[in-house]
Amino acid sequence: MMKEFKDFIAKGNVMDMAVGIIIGAAFTAIVSSMVADLINPIIGLFTGGLDFTNNYVVLSGDVAEGTSLEAAREGGANVFAWGSFAMAVINFLIIAFVVFMLVRYVNKVKALAEKPEEVAPEVETGPSELDVLLEIRDSLKKA
Repeated sequence: MMKEFKDFIAKGNVMDMAVGIIIGAAFTAIVSSMVADLINPIIGLFTGGLDFTNNYVVLSGDVAEGTSLEAAREGGANVFAWGSFAMAVINFLIIAFVVFMLVRYVNKVKALAEKPEEVAPEVETGPSELDVLLEIRDSLKKA
């Protein structure tokens, strides 16, 4: 069983998958930062700074009007945090779109790199030297 395990680990697919997971984790941080630091502020300009994160409904417990979601949770209230969920869905859609655009771009670049060079079509350059000499010979025979 140990030999099988070593063979499994030594396969290229497992190593490729491990590298993919590590790169994916780093890429997640980049995309999350891109969404939080670049895209959401731009969207906020158009929506007037719309942020649902602190919108919630109190299910049980006493919470003063205007209390933030974090303060309500710390106060022991049972809350239905629909705003936080809505922002998570919106962020997911933005991240999915950004990843889609990046993958689409990478696939285009990859396809261009794999595309064989186009062979230029042959251009007719006229009769060859042999054709001209044969034509001259035939003309001399007739004369």
